[in-house]
Amino acid sequence: MTSVQAVRTVREATYDVLRAHGLTTLFSNPGSTEVAFLAGLPDDLEFVLGLHEGSVVGMASGYAIGRGEPALVLLHTTAGLGNAVSALATARVNRAPLVVIVGQQDRRHLPLQPFLAGKLEGLAGEYPVWVDQPARAQDVPSAIARAAHEAVTGRGPAIVIVPMDDWLAPAEGPAEIAAPTRVVRPPATSSRAVDELAALLADARSPALVVGAGAASDAAWSALTDLADRLGAPVFQESFGGRPGFPQDHPRFAGALPADRPRLRAVLAGHDLVLAVGAPIFRQYSFEAGPLVEPGTRLAIVSDDPDEVHRSPADLAVLADPAAICSALARQLPGVGHPVASVTPAPPAAPTPPDPGGPLRPGHVLHELGRRVPADVILVEESPSSRPELEKRLPARTPLGFVSAAMGGLGFALPATIGLRMACPARPVVAVVGDGSSLYQVQALWSAAHYGVGALFVVLVNGRYAIMDRLAERHGQPSAWPAFEEIDVAGLATSLGCRAQRVVTHDELVAVLDDVIPTLAERERPLLLAVEVAPDAEFAP
Repeated sequence: MTSVQAVRTVREATYDVLRAHGLTTLFSNPGSTEVAFLAGLPDDLEFVLGLHEGSVVGMASGYAIGRGEPALVLLHTTAGLGNAVSALATARVNRAPLVVIVGQQDRRHLPLQPFLAGKLEGLAGEYPVWVDQPARAQDVPSAIARAAHEAVTGRGPAIVIVPMDDWLAPAEGPAEIAAPTRVVRPPATSSRAVDELAALLADARSPALVVGAGAASDAAWSALTDLADRLGAPVFQESFGGRPGFPQDHPRFAGALPADRPRLRAVLAGHDLVLAVGAPIFRQYSFEAGPLVEPGTRLAIVSDDPDEVHRSPADLAVLADPAAICSALARQLPGVGHPVASVTPAPPAAPTPPDPGGPLRPGHVLHELGRRVPADVILVEESPSSRPELEKRLPARTPLGFVSAAMGGLGFALPATIGLRMACPARPVVAVVGDGSSLYQVQALWSAAHYGVGALFVVLVNGRYAIMDRLAERHGQPSAWPAFEEIDVAGLATSLGCRAQRVVTHDELVAVLDDVIPTLAERERPLLLAVEVAPDAEFAP
């Protein structure tokens, strides 16, 4: 009897590529164009379902940020990619490397524009770092291998579009992958660049440092603390940064920069040189006239992000690894030679508990959280009107101690929290989210419950878009949008399988945090606290 040897398929060759690159957790909300890839998925590849593509990409982004490696996403043709675009934009700005496979209709009748066919290559605009639709089915494994490298190098989502019939097509002979097995990216320094920066710093009477997400690593923190101590310089966090670039409990930490030009000039006025590290010059919010800094203040930047470097109005820009450059600078520069007083702002005073029957304020919640969370907590923020106070009451003490959507779009925090906890299962993970923000991807809570993700979601419930109300007040006109006090966030969470608890009084808040926080790292199920608060009375980022 003649034996028939099974033909190796493109799908099987792709599975091997995924294993080789550590892409064994797959985040998806699939459709019919993905069935051929997913049916019979091997046991060593883990499938994570999100109920909306924004949740899918948000979870993958958190997973990639937490692991410091690419994460894998599978989307369903036009509808799936279209729904995911905002989250992909956030992933790009948050430097989250993603390999994104997008399904397409059958290659054999694409010219006839069949049902579900998509014009996919430009759909996500300029946010992907690389987009490819392989010319042949047999080129798919190579394209996905290359996408893994492109995502890391470009710090964002790399997209591969795969027609549905490609998966079961025969792979060609011995696997020949048109991509390297590994890419080594050494943190090279240039003695000339270091010398030029050192000369600027040595000539400065009063230098200051501004740090951002590009310095959110153990190596960069170590180098920057050495540099700040040698210079005796204050270190500011960029405004609206997605990650902390410096330990915020260090004596050299001076707080977050304001996000408008007049206050920015006032804060930096006493410094004749400002060096931005892993941050652009300078992230702003509302436009106000005038220069970024006072005349006579020189600006320099060190970043490994070409876009960040090229758009910064600096006297000197160095495109290089921040940790390597700052480490070399710290070794080269002389120390100040005398003790330097701490410049870290004193934390805000504890808010007085509300009167009986009076409402909690966001400050009550943030203060009580700040008293209890451990130093290794991963805190995810998406409460725009409360962010300035949160940054003061909950300083980041590790490079993952604060994570936020640097793009500014809502819908990141809930799914990213899930992905971060999946990536870092031994660390406590807490999200602080406004109720308006939570509604953008509330369905992510189903994934947290279904996969046993033990994160804590603290939702500040004020029944309105408080930040929008504060901005409308600046225009001296009433807002056009209504409040949404009818929405029951705890009820929504419960309907999605996530345990939820309403918190109304200060005693209830203290009791539940005392119960939950000490065992947060060991939690195996998610918990949502819907904390009723009065809206923030002002907003001044």
